[in-house]
Amino acid sequence: MNIIDIINKKRELKILNEEEILYFINAYVNNEIKDYQASALLMAICLNGMTDEEVFYLTKAMLNSGDIFDYAKVNSVKIDKHSTGGVGDKTTLVVAPLVASCGLVVPKMSGRGLGHTGGTIDKLESIKGFNVNLSNDDFIKQLNEIGLAITTSSFNFVPADKKLYALRDVTGTVASIPLIASSIMSKKLAGNADKIVLDVKVGDGAFLKNKEEAVKLAELMIKIGHNFNKEVIALITNMDYPLGNSIGNGLEVREAIETLKGNNHNNFKDLCLEIASQMVSIGKNINIEEAREEVITNLNNGKAYNKFRELIDYQGGEIDNIIISNKVIEYKALRSGYLNHIKTLDLGKYVMELGAGRQTKEDIIDYGVGVILHVNCGDYINEGDVIATIYYNKDYKALDDIFIIEDELKEPLPLIYEIIK
Repeated sequence: MNIIDIINKKRELKILNEEEILYFINAYVNNEIKDYQASALLMAICLNGMTDEEVFYLTKAMLNSGDIFDYAKVNSVKIDKHSTGGVGDKTTLVVAPLVASCGLVVPKMSGRGLGHTGGTIDKLESIKGFNVNLSNDDFIKQLNEIGLAITTSSFNFVPADKKLYALRDVTGTVASIPLIASSIMSKKLAGNADKIVLDVKVGDGAFLKNKEEAVKLAELMIKIGHNFNKEVIALITNMDYPLGNSIGNGLEVREAIETLKGNNHNNFKDLCLEIASQMVSIGKNINIEEAREEVITNLNNGKAYNKFRELIDYQGGEIDNIIISNKVIEYKALRSGYLNHIKTLDLGKYVMELGAGRQTKEDIIDYGVGVILHVNCGDYINEGDVIATIYYNKDYKALDDIFIIEDELKEPLPLIYEIIK
């Protein structure tokens, strides 16, 4: 068996068998296949696609390239969530403690951000003292004691994905649903939670731009989960608008805390409640109405916020010491009218350029910078109204052309397009 034959087979639209896919993954991880050869196969997959069976084999081979987390010492039901990423997406900060407050165990192995979408670990590192590098033993101990832990995915999970993703990023082969699905699900399966809820984002600020692609990806990931005896639910959610009103690491943590205190009422809170309800529903095997009632109760009675405080305390953080810049400037509307759209991708890139995100993995994050939006899509705005506050340290530029203000109000898009099981 050799890589040239495998490349030619996929180039000719033929189906790869399990042995061929396993050979490719193992040989590439062991540096027996060159980057240019792996790139050729990835491009053939990107252009010609894969059958569901091929994707299952690819996911399995990637999964088995590293360790699978052992929860033998955690007896409760373990439930995980994953978002495909977006602007202002800090749902884990609210959803994880909310679900844990309902008696489920939420083990989160999260990553840092790259590009215009922030990472959960970056956000948590804006809390002074918060330890994002838990040992295996501390991770298990914390799950048993408070039902919630969030750490970097520093375990030897899916080394094949680390190599392949870095290669895809520089060879124009990121935009492939089979490759995206196997990448996400191999990592989720290595994390080894009992059940998984996926937030598949679609729109201007997301990687996927149309709903059909998002549904296709979600359905494929659910099939992969079922193939590995994991219950998976996917929500198709809107990323044409920023999620919540804060974009930037420390600012997003502060908004999450205010949401847990019951002080925010926006699309971010609504999405957190829906994701948490779905997690509690499948985690406890209860209907969605019962789950939603329990979730809302625990948000309103303070149990979810107290669980978040426990998380911060256990991992050494100071909840009252969040890094936020004290340099601010207001941005005012240039005209009157209805705010029909916020260019979400442009806003994400703007905040990244302030220093809140990375263009390369080596970039250093500025946790204190970002933007707070004082308006939501659909609001009527008068010329001169303050519509955003910019938090900066080094420099900033105007937010012109990001806010689309028009005379006529347009029908807003839904927050959640579909829930797929």
